[in-house]
Amino acid sequence: MSKTTIDIDDSLIKKALSLTHLKTKKAVIELALKDLINRKNQEAFRSKLGTFDLTLTQELLDELR
Repeated sequence: MSKTTIDIDDSLIKKALSLTHLKTKKAVIELALKDLINRKNQEAFRSKLGTFDLTLTQELLDELR
């Protein structure tokens, strides 16, 4: 873990603390970073998923179950 000094808009932090009911700025920032990483990973997954040629029929899906 490392320490970093950054300028963050106080009103954004206050809104985030209020919405999340978290108690510390650190917790809010960590949650925001995790959320950003998850969203970007989902976007990457969706874009790659679109490159597969899936020819699944209902019958094939039923067989696979």
